[in-house]
Amino acid sequence: MQRFLLICILCLLGFRVTAQQTTAPKQNVPDSVMEKQHSPTKATLMSMCLPGLGQIYNKKYWKVPIIYAGIGVLTYLIIFNTDQYLTYKCAYIESYNNDSSGNYSEIVNKYTLDNIASQREYYRRNLEVTIIFSAIWYGLNILDACVDAHLFTYNINKDLSLKVEPTLIPPYPRSSSYSTGVRFCLKF
Repeated sequence: MQRFLLICILCLLGFRVTAQQTTAPKQNVPDSVMEKQHSPTKATLMSMCLPGLGQIYNKKYWKVPIIYAGIGVLTYLIIFNTDQYLTYKCAYIESYNNDSSGNYSEIVNKYTLDNIASQREYYRRNLEVTIIFSAIWYGLNILDACVDAHLFTYNINKDLSLKVEPTLIPPYPRSSSYSTGVRFCLKF
């Protein structure tokens, strides 16, 4: 808990430092006219502290429910796999000690020692994979906030178009026949 609070404090201090660094130099323009700069560093740090906060900063509000849905599913899977792993681990210990009347007697009396060990390893592996996916999901949240912040002021021209048309390909040096093909023309 202390580490989490320390990280949050450092992130907030980082926001203050980046906000001071990214402000435009003062000119003879009133503050109401000066455009506020969008900071990718700030978006990244915000997403690191609280998933989805960087997307809110980037005004991509529709991504926040997706992020939290993924976090919810992964949290559920971690809790489920941990519970099952611990259940089969304790059942394995009881089965190994030939205790058929303990807390996990239903599992011990139903399965063999090898089956219980196999189930325990199955849920352990699922738990590890789920933790890896959780770390990847968290990283993608941060990466998305950073990329969106970099592209926040990117202007897409209205003349952007892709034209697909059939074409004839001229013959190769040793060939005398034309070939048909498709040409993609990108206009921007």
